[in-house]
Amino acid sequence: MTETLTRPTSTTTRPHRPVASMLRYAALDLARNLRMVEAVFFTLVLPTALYLMFAGMSEFSDAPAGHGNVSAWTMTSMALYGAVLATSNIAGFAAVERAKGWDRTLALTPAPTWSYMLSKVVVGLAMAVLPVALVMTVGWLTGADLAGMRRLAAAGIIVVGSTMFACYGLAAGLLFRSETAVGVASGLLVVMAFFGNLFFPLSGMLLDIARFTPLYGLTGLARWPQMEGWIPSDPTNPLPADELWVLVANVVVWTAVFLCIVLAAARREASRP
Repeated sequence: MTETLTRPTSTTTRPHRPVASMLRYAALDLARNLRMVEAVFFTLVLPTALYLMFAGMSEFSDAPAGHGNVSAWTMTSMALYGAVLATSNIAGFAAVERAKGWDRTLALTPAPTWSYMLSKVVVGLAMAVLPVALVMTVGWLTGADLAGMRRLAAAGIIVVGSTMFACYGLAAGLLFRSETAVGVASGLLVVMAFFGNLFFPLSGMLLDIARFTPLYGLTGLARWPQMEGWIPSDPTNPLPADELWVLVANVVVWTAVFLCIVLAAARREASRP
């Protein structure tokens, strides 16, 4: 008489770990985005080309500005533009995925909705490192005078501060259920960059308006290691320096606004049949 040996079956299942699942998904999504050569090329080349154009065309590139020169001021500006462009675009691609039904597929998994959104923020921040590193390196090679620690501080502020525009891109992606979300987000970002004092120093009424726009606070914080709140202006009519708490308050308020829009739009989607 022979016995049939059978392997005992376990009724227990592996516990779901949302954070670990989110990080695995973010790693896969990051690898996928890095394979999108055209998108990576655009976010790398555009800010670098703008830096070379603005720094090369300005006759004041070597003029002192704060703890560096005007080229360093331009370098920080274009690195910030590349970072927010990368984060907002990556998050905005969520609209494309949703339009293709990817959100319904994810709904069949135990992963909560917040993990999907957070993964987009993580991927956006990872992608933001690329244009910042490239622009900062090109600036160092072309005479952007900024001490090493101040350069690193500016780069760190830019990458961390780009979280706000990951929320902005997610808000656009959740509000618009089509591929136009990315275009709308990018188009509005150019307007924000202008009023954020990013491309060239504003003055007068335009500067007064700019202080209340989303990108103004982050721009001032990114330049803080070099400028400490001072805005390049006519020496005979200098502009008042921005206070640090005002810049921080601008970033906090606008991050909260974008985050509230994301949460409201996500709840609206969850309530749909």
